[in-house]
Amino acid sequence: MSGINLNSLAENASRLGMRLQESFNERTRDLTLAGGGAAAYFDTGEDKVRLIRKQLDSSSDREKLEAMKRLLALSSRGRPVTEFFAQVVKNVAVPNVEVRKLVYIYILRYAEREPDLALLSINTFQRDLTDASPLIRAMALRVLAGLRVPSIGSLVVLAIKKAASDVSPYVRKNAALAIPKCYSLDDAHLPALIQILQTLLRDRSPLTLGAVAVAFHALCPTRLDLLHPHFRRLCRALVDADEWGQVELLELLIRYARTMLARPAPADVDADADSSTPIDAPDPDLALLLRSTEPLLQSHNPAVIVAVARALLYLGAPADRAKIVRPLVRLLDGTPQIQRVALAYIFHVAHPAPHLFAPHVLRFVVLAADSTQVKAEKIRLLRLLATAENYQALLREFIDYVEDDDDALVGRAVHAIGHIARVVPEATPQCLAALMGFIKSHHDVVVTHAVLVLKALVQTQLASGAPAASAPALAIVERLAHRLDEMRHPHARACVLWLVGQYAPDPARTGDGVVGEGVASWAPDVLRRAVRSFRDETALVKQQTLTLAAKLLVLAPADRVLTALARHALLLARYDANYDVRDRGRVLHALLSGAAPGLHAAPASWDDADADAARDQGGVVLRREQVHVVLFNGKASVVEKDDPIDPRELFGTTTLVTGREMRSERLLPDWLEAGVDPALRDAPDDAQPQTQAPTAFGNVAPPATRAAGRAVPVVLQPAGAEAEAAGSGPKKAAYVDLDEFYASEEEEDEDGEEEESEESQEEEEEGEGEEGEDEGEDDDDRDDDEEEGAEEDDHGPTSHGTAR
Repeated sequence: MSGINLNSLAENASRLGMRLQESFNERTRDLTLAGGGAAAYFDTGEDKVRLIRKQLDSSSDREKLEAMKRLLALSSRGRPVTEFFAQVVKNVAVPNVEVRKLVYIYILRYAEREPDLALLSINTFQRDLTDASPLIRAMALRVLAGLRVPSIGSLVVLAIKKAASDVSPYVRKNAALAIPKCYSLDDAHLPALIQILQTLLRDRSPLTLGAVAVAFHALCPTRLDLLHPHFRRLCRALVDADEWGQVELLELLIRYARTMLARPAPADVDADADSSTPIDAPDPDLALLLRSTEPLLQSHNPAVIVAVARALLYLGAPADRAKIVRPLVRLLDGTPQIQRVALAYIFHVAHPAPHLFAPHVLRFVVLAADSTQVKAEKIRLLRLLATAENYQALLREFIDYVEDDDDALVGRAVHAIGHIARVVPEATPQCLAALMGFIKSHHDVVVTHAVLVLKALVQTQLASGAPAASAPALAIVERLAHRLDEMRHPHARACVLWLVGQYAPDPARTGDGVVGEGVASWAPDVLRRAVRSFRDETALVKQQTLTLAAKLLVLAPADRVLTALARHALLLARYDANYDVRDRGRVLHALLSGAAPGLHAAPASWDDADADAARDQGGVVLRREQVHVVLFNGKASVVEKDDPIDPRELFGTTTLVTGREMRSERLLPDWLEAGVDPALRDAPDDAQPQTQAPTAFGNVAPPATRAAGRAVPVVLQPAGAEAEAAGSGPKKAAYVDLDEFYASEEEEDEDGEEEESEESQEEEEEGEGEEGEDEGEDDDDRDDDEEEGAEEDDHGPTSHGTAR
């Protein structure tokens, strides 16, 4: 018997344990899915997909939620799930808010593919527009406006109109965002949507301002006249709007200011005029806008800072640029993408006024973790900010960058050193020493860029015509010529050959049998080495070799060595595989026909036909002086210049960052010279409310103490019969604080009590026999006092009653 009972107890315990386990698993099912991550919803097995339909038809909200999550996960991976559209539409009125959110997202995504089934849920959305929850009303409006079904355009307009007057600002915000969707669906509803937009423009909630600005830009960007009565209120509400709303609203107000307000006068417009001539004050509305934007410079959103900087840059005076320096520099603490954009904008602001960012030059030092674009922008900024005070530190930085592994950074650093040598004359010797040291480098990139920069510096110094600068420049060319064989990069070798040919003339040379007259002593040897390696050079180096041979031959046409070298180079070019080299050889050979007759002597390797063709060449023959002008002065030298600023690149646009013209850029309109009548911007809410300033007693100050809508400090005056009596004596001075006021009140009370005691004693002595006669009068006086007390209760206490 006991055994049977033990077995039943064990069975019941086992059942109870299983029941507890099932209940535990059921209650922690969502926690398990959440803890395991979202990877479980991406299971694309056929059994899981078939289970979705069953879960959508289930009565459990948890299963429906799991099915919707799985559907959206599959949709995010590109798998079509439109086959479940009918089952999803059935759940559009589910009481569970989480399920309804996912259902709305699904319908928005696939309603355009299944318009007929989507129309079945319109009644539900319309019914949700009157739901008690603002979230449900906003979601219903969002889905209804997102359905790309043109036949429901009128219903969408009615829904937006109803939501535009909703008590919830969140619903009104979604109504504003639904206006562009409805307009893109059918532009025939433009008049009705403009009326709704005018209603939303009168909205005083800062939450809706950004959405209204977006709707305005999409619906009627040129109807800026609609903003006349709202301009000042929108300026004051900028600081209370959300971050992205501030960006859109600022863009709208900037366009309005440049279209409707008068152009501000330049800072130096009356610099030379008579001091007695009055200067026009800035537009007060423009000043209000600029004053309202300045607090936004403390925002943590980079887009807001850029929008405010755009406003101050294109609306404010030149002195306002100093206000945006620190906020823009603060953006460099963001992500690499933000850094790149910020650096491009900083360069645009600093280009006309580098002194603004000179104190922050250390913030632009290149870091190892910077991206390639950020490094390029920082190098460009450091070049711009180089001055006589900081060039030492910048020069050390650029020399360190030359050792970097990034070839692009190395090239920019070398060119930056050349830029310092041009803009800071006292830094030229140090820069030249650094560049000449780079020529000894084993990296071709360093040598190439160093030669290019030295070429530009030599051209600049020799073009100046100063005798003191000619000798160092020619010494640099000579040193480069001696190191020609160590240079392997084609551009570097071509630059050296051009420099040698351009600056080889030496009038002091009279000829010594080795080098021809008028030619530098080191120039013919450079030509010899170049002709020796002619076959192994690139086309660029071959062309410069031919040009060098022609220039030296013009300088010394009777020199046999130069004639032989030139003839040999032209002969090699005649049979070269590159057509540019062959064309250069033919042109130079014909050009030198009159300047160097010995060049046309037929070599022994030519046959009789080639020799006769060379002697019978026709055409115009130039003299030696003319050929000299063509070769040495025919082409202007190319000198490095600073990066120009394209006027089409505006601050705050993507074009300025990418350097390429981007579509859909919001360009600034031109200023209106005179501006519209300021009275159009007058509105009832422009006048500040006449707030009644309470006094120390809790009552309201009289209108005389308030002026121009601004409460003035209330001066405390002693209360009492003495103060009320007009002309009873000199008035007491105003009290400074409440302590003095109450101290004076206590003194007055003590004096009053003493006077009352003395008067009462006199009255008792004089009126003892008159008590009987005055009893009736006292009763009447008591009744009068009660009536006065009742009136005081109806109209509120006076200042004296409050003080007592």
